[in-house]
Amino acid sequence: MSQATETAQSSSGGGTVEYIQHHLTNWCVGPDCDPVTHQANGFWAFHVDTIFFSLFLGILMLFVSARLVKRLTDGVPGGFQNFVESILEFVQGQIRDGFPHAPAIIAPMALTIFVWVWLMNFMDLIPVDLLPLIAGWFGIHYLKVVPTTDLNTTFAMSFTVFLMIIFYNLKVKGPVGYLKMFLFHPFGKFLVPVNIIMTAIEELAKPLSLGLRLFGNLFAGELVFLLIALLGGAAALGVGLLIWFPLQVVLDLGWLLFHILVITLQAFIFMVLTIVYLSMAHTADH
Repeated sequence: MSQATETAQSSSGGGTVEYIQHHLTNWCVGPDCDPVTHQANGFWAFHVDTIFFSLFLGILMLFVSARLVKRLTDGVPGGFQNFVESILEFVQGQIRDGFPHAPAIIAPMALTIFVWVWLMNFMDLIPVDLLPLIAGWFGIHYLKVVPTTDLNTTFAMSFTVFLMIIFYNLKVKGPVGYLKMFLFHPFGKFLVPVNIIMTAIEELAKPLSLGLRLFGNLFAGELVFLLIALLGGAAALGVGLLIWFPLQVVLDLGWLLFHILVITLQAFIFMVLTIVYLSMAHTADH
């Protein structure tokens, strides 16, 4: 989606490749940020835009939740309270189906994951040139506004889930039981080396699938929006405006409606897989 395509293109040096590269470059700060490519080349490189928007959306979620709690009513609830209660019931339904005897922490964690991931995904629906253009007025030349298009975000969340999986495996099965899972699953005691490799791959695939699935879908969606935005830049160059601009509007609207489903589905998948993986960790047998 585009509101200032020409401005963004000129700021990135013009051209399709430069325009896309410009929008896919994070605001990198730190001694390990390459001064030419602005890419992270080491540990001490921070994607400030990812950190800012992630924290901002998290704080916004907490603020709205706190305000809602103060205004809860036992009578006829308002529209927003109805909406929130429907989300709560939806999340609780998923937990009842996938993790019947879940610890108390699972429900708030699942709700937080679903809402926070959805909010971060929702940033992809903001016109791609709008916030980078505003940031440019303050001397910020690179800005990615969708935290889930940054692998650092998706892998940080999936790694946190992975640590919880290990924690509950050790808590429920005990260190010996967790070790036995690697030694004797899935082929029994006669193929211990194969079992170790297979189980290790199976366990490592959990955070990898969580992080890569979310990143891949949102990154692809952002690329589509950028390509559609380029139509507006091409149309502004001549009489093709009469053809390309209406086409851009139609494509924008169509992809926007479809992408609302995508961002919701990806938040749902991340939440459900987290519930399923933690449920598996709570079973005595693998």
